[in-house]
Amino acid sequence: MKYGIIIFPSKPIQDEVNSYRKRYDPHYALVPPHLTLKEAFEADDDELETLITELKHIANQTKPFTININKVSTFAPVTNTIYLKVEPIPVLTDLHEKMQSGKFPKNEAYNFVPHITVAQKLKDDEYSDVFGSMKMKEFKMEDTVDRFQLLYQLDNGSWTVYESFVFGKEYV
Repeated sequence: MKYGIIIFPSKPIQDEVNSYRKRYDPHYALVPPHLTLKEAFEADDDELETLITELKHIANQTKPFTININKVSTFAPVTNTIYLKVEPIPVLTDLHEKMQSGKFPKNEAYNFVPHITVAQKLKDDEYSDVFGSMKMKEFKMEDTVDRFQLLYQLDNGSWTVYESFVFGKEYV
């Protein structure tokens, strides 16, 4: 089965992102707005059990933290993806690195850029228009993060939460 590890921002931030995603992101109906900590990976039941134990350990060692979103950016020219840039902070980088080592699958295709996608798979002209208009908007958002989620992919391509891991909580 295919899994991924993400952080969901608060509802106000999701609402802001979805105001763009519903028009410019073909994955809008498949997964809510999120910040990816670990890209999609395959795992069987035994591997998953081991990873869940590790995720509980990582969550236990992490204190809640604040993220800041201050601008719109893009992955062009690699892809016509537009995103809200989440300021990289050590705790985010640390979480990402922990999920790329040890018993976790080594499947990192790109360098870690904390972000929340607002548009993707746009044609060149549409990309230029959307990015140009979004660049003129001011984005100043702050959010407290106190958990991450393990998601799994359903047969229809959508993603749903398998388990949430709350920071600093004692797991049995």
